[in-house]
Amino acid sequence: MNSADEVLLGFARALRVAGLTVTPDRGQAFCTAASLAGMDTRRAVYWSGRATLCSGPDDLARFDRVFDEWFAAAPPSGVRRAPPPRQLLRPDLDAGGNRSAESNDADQAALVRAIASGAEVLRHRDVAGLDADERRVLDRMLDQLVVRPPTRTSPRLRPYRRGRLDAGRTMREQLRRAGEPGPLRYRRRGARRRRVVLLVDVSGSMEPYADHLLRLAHRVVQAAPATTEVLTMGTRLTRVTAALRRRDGQQALDAAGQTVPDWSGGTRLGEVLRAFLDRHGQRGMARGSVVVVFSDGWERGDPGLLGDQVARLRRLAHRLVWVNPHRGKAGYLPVQGGIVAALPHVDDLLAGHSLATFEELLEVLARA
Repeated sequence: MNSADEVLLGFARALRVAGLTVTPDRGQAFCTAASLAGMDTRRAVYWSGRATLCSGPDDLARFDRVFDEWFAAAPPSGVRRAPPPRQLLRPDLDAGGNRSAESNDADQAALVRAIASGAEVLRHRDVAGLDADERRVLDRMLDQLVVRPPTRTSPRLRPYRRGRLDAGRTMREQLRRAGEPGPLRYRRRGARRRRVVLLVDVSGSMEPYADHLLRLAHRVVQAAPATTEVLTMGTRLTRVTAALRRRDGQQALDAAGQTVPDWSGGTRLGEVLRAFLDRHGQRGMARGSVVVVFSDGWERGDPGLLGDQVARLRRLAHRLVWVNPHRGKAGYLPVQGGIVAALPHVDDLLAGHSLATFEELLEVLARA
């Protein structure tokens, strides 16, 4: 794969992150269309992507926004405005569109430098090492994440075009037709959203990640406010769901920060989990839920107590996911006492240190 294809496929991945349905076939069609239309002009690339990567009118606004960010300039010509075509990358083209053969390698390297978006690089950066400007950019990217809440089968039967025969509705249809044969009616079990419980460690060791983890929790709450609960863990357990239901992300985080009394303090995961299960366990929010624990596993208390409470939580929950920010770092080994005690009882151990790992977590939630 050459560098131009890498840039085009990176743009397709950015569209997929923004919520467009970009399949591998569409990405390949985009590369083919751009090569046939010519990559010398932004206009050709823009319309090649719009023709192959957009499913309908609802995708156009997001396509224009991502194109604008990825290629670092306004879209070339659209429905509302038509500026003159601009060269996509080839600064050494003459008026006739010719260039020397020996400049090919330099052009390809310049293509990557000029087009490759900083947003793609930022997706894989550790959030603990970002400066203030990068954090603001990442916050905007977090606010654009697409969240698909998990679902479960409902015991209630609902009308559907196929499935189990609905004798009652079929008979009533026949009666309305005065006994004449009519279409058969069917029903099947419906789907309901499954509850999601997010437990966020806000102790001192998790301070570099706590802000972005709560912003991620805010996105989940906004997607499913009625079936999502968020609690923080430190020296005590604090429910911050109401604060995170505010629409504005920064206002929600400010309200959550004012609610949490033990921010950046110590942590006693075993005791806090025991308090959570005593209060919300057998007949509460934990039962049948997808529970996500955000913690690095540093336990000041007894690791044995933590292991017992995680095992107890696993028996109640539908699925238990543990997100450790250090999991995605090179050379990481789960040797901390808390992680060693909890690991046998969790369904998934995920990294949680970058935007890319947050997206992976959201995929796990959607499939739970």
